[in-house]
Amino acid sequence: MYEVDARGLSCPEPVMMTAEAIKNHGDDTIKVLVSEPHCYKNVEKYAQSQGRKAEVHEVGSEFEVIITK
Repeated sequence: MYEVDARGLSCPEPVMMTAEAIKNHGDDTIKVLVSEPHCYKNVEKYAQSQGRKAEVHEVGSEFEVIITK
């Protein structure tokens, strides 16, 4: 699993980091860590727009978006 740590960053940075991860590690499961609800929603929408499945988990006050093919 490839992990993207975008905690503390504002959009569009988490989405840009997710795009780079999909480009370079698209065959792997990708876990994106974000700290803001609007960021996980944008990452989730982007992943789905790329034909990926995205599952969101709330972990404490942060969020994990698990992206798979």
